[in-house]
Amino acid sequence: MEDLRSLVGRFGFSIWRKRWIALGVAWLLCLAGWFGVAAIPNQYEASARIFVDADAVLTPLLKGLALDNTPASQLEVLQRTLLSRPNLEKLIAKTDLELGIGGPADLERTVMKLAEEIKLTPQTHSLFTISYRGTSAKLAYDVVQTMLAIFIESKAGSSRSDMANARQFLEQQITQYEQKLRLSEAKRAEFRIKYLDLLPQDGASGNSRLEAARGQLAAMQEKLKDAQQRRDLLRQQLDLTPELLGGDGDAGIGGPSPLAEAQRRLAELRLRFTEQHPDVVAARHLVEQLRTGATTDATQAQRSPAHPRGGFANPLASQLKEKLFDTEALIAQLERQIGDASRERDRLEAIARTVPGLMAQYTDLNRDYDVLRKNHEELLSRREEMRIASAADTDAEKVKLDVIDPPQVPQIPVAPKRVLLDSAVLALGLAGGIGFALMLLQFDSSFQTIDELRRLDLPVAGSISLIVAAVPLPRRLLGIGGFAMAVLLLCAVWGGLVYRMIRQGVA
Repeated sequence: MEDLRSLVGRFGFSIWRKRWIALGVAWLLCLAGWFGVAAIPNQYEASARIFVDADAVLTPLLKGLALDNTPASQLEVLQRTLLSRPNLEKLIAKTDLELGIGGPADLERTVMKLAEEIKLTPQTHSLFTISYRGTSAKLAYDVVQTMLAIFIESKAGSSRSDMANARQFLEQQITQYEQKLRLSEAKRAEFRIKYLDLLPQDGASGNSRLEAARGQLAAMQEKLKDAQQRRDLLRQQLDLTPELLGGDGDAGIGGPSPLAEAQRRLAELRLRFTEQHPDVVAARHLVEQLRTGATTDATQAQRSPAHPRGGFANPLASQLKEKLFDTEALIAQLERQIGDASRERDRLEAIARTVPGLMAQYTDLNRDYDVLRKNHEELLSRREEMRIASAADTDAEKVKLDVIDPPQVPQIPVAPKRVLLDSAVLALGLAGGIGFALMLLQFDSSFQTIDELRRLDLPVAGSISLIVAAVPLPRRLLGIGGFAMAVLLLCAVWGGLVYRMIRQGVA
């Protein structure tokens, strides 16, 4: 702590010895700084506030019917396009900025500078500000006013031009897709005509004629097999049924009756097959017919004519012969139909073998056709949406731009903050004077106290203190007063500058 106090005292004493040098440096720094601040040109700012008003009734009505043309999206587009190079070049041509353009390089620098200095600041969802700062109040006003006019023109012009370009693009795409769609339809129709027998039929669950022919042939073969089994069973029953009833030629005398034989045959079939088997069903029907015919034998026997060999004709045998004849006719018909169906199936299979990948080609054609048709319908829908959106923009005036605060010629500069800068210059000047005095202290090789001399390990006999009485008091007071007046004068100059700037309103 004692060393710190000694160090502070040494520095203070040294600064006080160099006080006039420090004050001179402070004066030089402050004067240079104040002249520099005074040389900074004033910056004037002009601004305008614009409100984007959307029709609160029309916008919800068009939702889902027209293209997205909300105020937010339009504002975003306008903000991106307003500071485009064509608009900035148009701004330069309409203002005094053109006077400073001496060539392409100057134009490029001016355009880049304007793109940085012109600010579009959103304040709310629908309110934003256009502002610009410049060294000329009139130029700042002209820039904002011109940008405001360009902004309003861009809203109307860009919307119509965008709609026209989009409509032209859609018309071209629709025409191209119509040509592609007709070409795809023609290819698809030609392919279907060429391979009609092998392609799936509309409304036929995706089955082709080849598959239908195979299924029909298999069904007829099953019917033929059932008919053949029924024919064999009828033949067996006809062999067991006597042709005559009564008389010498009655084959049933002394032997089993047809009904008993049929029941025996049904019992054997039931042991081998199920109740749904065709042989079992036919045998069961025969047993029922024999049971029914046994009750009418006497009556029919009386009505039947006498046979030459004696006795009467058996009506059950006649019925069996008729059924056998019908079954054989059905078998012949099925065999003829099976032959035709087999030849048709073989023809279709031969065609299918000659065209490998037929279904893959047909699937590709259908996929291409579906994609083209879907895109064509989407383009037509987009064209109708654009027509509605265009009508909303032009006829209904869906979005309006209202200038809330028009730009004014600024009277008071917004920058630089001269009071703050002059105060900073004063503080830096005083600090610079003190710092310069401390720097001189580093080059001072004298000893301020006897303790500094003793640190050199040299014998010190003693010291002579400062004889204050050697300097007259008036002279000392005059020196202190002069230093104080110089400091106060520096502060007074700063105060005068601040007062002048406040009075002029450029603080």
